[in-house]
Amino acid sequence: MIPVLHLVMLSIVLTLGFVFAYLAIHEKDLLKAVVLSAGQAAMYVIAFYLLLAPDIVLAYAAIGVGVYSAVMIIAIKKTERYEKV
Repeated sequence: MIPVLHLVMLSIVLTLGFVFAYLAIHEKDLLKAVVLSAGQAAMYVIAFYLLLAPDIVLAYAAIGVGVYSAVMIIAIKKTERYEKV
């Protein structure tokens, strides 16, 4: 059985992940959106750690936070930083 403290921490981390995702979607500065997206991925890494899934933690930390952010920053560098509406 999962202790109550783990459930509370899991709900806080997932809520922060959803907040980061919402803010990333509505951000007009694309670089800030990538940083917020990396924050969302970091929150999900913590959630997977709390759910005792170390293999997913290692893969998602490397891909979700590292590789994805680097590729998106390179793409933003080659285009415009701000989104035009």
